[in-house]
Amino acid sequence: MTLTERFSRNLVAARKRAGLSQEELSFRAALHRTQIGLLERAARTPRIDTLAKLAGALGVEPAVLLDGIVWHPGDYSPGGFVGQEQESEG
Repeated sequence: MTLTERFSRNLVAARKRAGLSQEELSFRAALHRTQIGLLERAARTPRIDTLAKLAGALGVEPAVLLDGIVWHPGDYSPGGFVGQEQESEG
């Protein structure tokens, strides 16, 4: 599941728990109703200000909408030159 899909599921669940329609949520969050639909269909990833507006309109912490979204950093290996032979000092 992608980040956008997970956010979408969290948003739909939070909106339904709050008993709000997409239109009511859009009014409370000062967003267009079509934007709510795009977010709920995972067709758009929200910006940070949109996240804050949605959380405030739903009366939840932003963490509720981010539940299950985790970043796993990749492995780090220090740089170095590969394939060069060292010159012998003579």
